[in-house]
Amino acid sequence: MPEWKIWVQKRPEKALRRLPRDLQQRLYKAMHSLAQDPRPPNCMKLVGYAELYRIRVVDWRIVYAIEDNKLIVLIVEVAPRASVYRNL
Repeated sequence: MPEWKIWVQKRPEKALRRLPRDLQQRLYKAMHSLAQDPRPPNCMKLVGYAELYRIRVVDWRIVYAIEDNKLIVLIVEVAPRASVYRNL
């Protein structure tokens, strides 16, 4: 199975840089695991959004889109559960 590329948009990258190092590492580890399987068992397809998925990491959410034809996972948002869906 080919490995997928992970692209992180500017806003989530900026949010990640502001976080404590231990949380950053957990979130990056979860994002890199998407390169092996972009639709892991714990992912959820977001209702009302075309082709957006999310995975949970503690109280944080990683929202991403999958481009099957290009083998790309695009990280759209990384935020706490309380505010992650406001900016979509």
